Amino acid sequence: MNKVMNRAAAPRPGTRPPSRRDPRRPGGTTPRTPAAGPGRTTPSTAPGVARAIRPTDLFADRLLAVLSGQRPVHWMLRHTAGRAYDELARLAERGPLRTRGARPVVRDIGYYVPRTGAIEAFARIGAGDRLRAMAFRLEQGPDLRWRCTAVELGGPRGPRTDDD
Repeated sequence: MNKVMNRAAAPRPGTRPPSRRDPRRPGGTTPRTPAAGPGRTTPSTAPGVARAIRPTDLFADRLLAVLSGQRPVHWMLRHTAGRAYDELARLAERGPLRTRGARPVVRDIGYYVPRTGAIEAFARIGAGDRLRAMAFRLEQGPDLRWRCTAVELGGPRGPRTDDD
C-alpha cells in the first residue's frame, strides 16, 4: 500500500530574516556620502528605498581589491578596455596598497562627467593613518556596460610609450 502524505505548505514571509548584528565584530568604515555640487544629487535615505550603486563606487572598490592584493589582476579583465588592463597589471605588480596593518578602504569618491557615457573619478584610499589617491576613467560601451579605460595611483608614473 502506497501512502501519500499531503501537507499544507507553510506560508513564506515576504521578507528576508533579519541580518546578524554582532557588536563584537569590526564594523567597516562609515558609509560614503556623495559630495554635493552642481549636477549631483544626494541619495534618498528613507528606509526601504534601495539606492542604486554608482559605477564610480563599484569600480573604486574593484580597483582597490586588485591593487591591495585581495583579488588577482585577471579579475578585472572583462571590466577594462584599451590599455587600462596593462596599466592595472603594472600597478598591481608593485603592490602599492598592500599593507601589513589596517586593510585599505575607500574613504571618499569624487567624479566629473566630461560627456555622456564617460566619467573621470578619483578616490581617496585610507590604510591606517596613510592616505593615497587613485584616479580612473570609466566609459560606457555600446552594450551599456561601464569599463575602466585608465587608472593611475598617486606617485611617479610608469614609462611612456611612443603611442601616448
